[in-house]
Amino acid sequence: MRKAAEQNVALAQASLGACYGTGTGVAKDYVEAYKWLLLAAGQGNELAKKAMTAVEDMMTREQIAEGQKLARSFKPREVPSSESDSSAASILQTRPESSGTGFFITEDGYLITNEHVAGNGAQVRLVTEAGLISARVVKVDAANDLALLKAEGKFAPLPVVSSRAVKMGSTVATVGFPNIGLQGFAPKLAKGEIAALSGAQDDPRYFQISVPVQPGNSGGALVDERGNVVGVVAAKLNAAAAVATSGALPENVNYAVKSSLLLSFLESVPEVAAK
Repeated sequence: MRKAAEQNVALAQASLGACYGTGTGVAKDYVEAYKWLLLAAGQGNELAKKAMTAVEDMMTREQIAEGQKLARSFKPREVPSSESDSSAASILQTRPESSGTGFFITEDGYLITNEHVAGNGAQVRLVTEAGLISARVVKVDAANDLALLKAEGKFAPLPVVSSRAVKMGSTVATVGFPNIGLQGFAPKLAKGEIAALSGAQDDPRYFQISVPVQPGNSGGALVDERGNVVGVVAAKLNAAAAVATSGALPENVNYAVKSSLLLSFLESVPEVAAK
């Protein structure tokens, strides 16, 4: 996103500004947020224009002036040549394009994550206590953002229970690997509550959760107080969309796919359903 923003792509600049405004993937910085939103708004991006107003309300005059100064001094980077593109592609073949979290559901190595973390065709490597191991994608459910993977070895699985008994206000938690480039590979625990029994626009497939999650938490197990899986961490409320509709930045609004959908998904895989 940053590379595209530095090449003067308005949508990327608006999105990067929203990231800085909410602290998503980067340290929260209203000056940087204002800079990128100014640049995007100058190119006519409507989301950036609305987000600017929300960010200005949280800034001092000095911060606004600094953001304007940074925007005026901005010089777009040149788009890489085709030769440079080839080099970049070869690097991406050996480096991870994305990272997320997963959890084992059987002792013999079946595990769950999000489809947007490891979809069909993805080459997956797992960082585990046993070291770096390969995994293959067995089946995905793109509609519900679920993916079933298989690794070789013996693992400690988590029990998956139906989410139908979960109530609003129930305590839940997740252990994941957010922002590994910034926060490292050690697992991170986050706790919260079931904030709503439905997701965005009352989508019944999701829970809204107050568990603080960051990029990289996607695919992690949402567990109840007994350690039973009741959901799969999936998404945050899109900051740009929230600003566009309400004029305010979202605060800790996150979502998890309900485990009842996960159980239905697993029933369609005979080798897992039989376990």
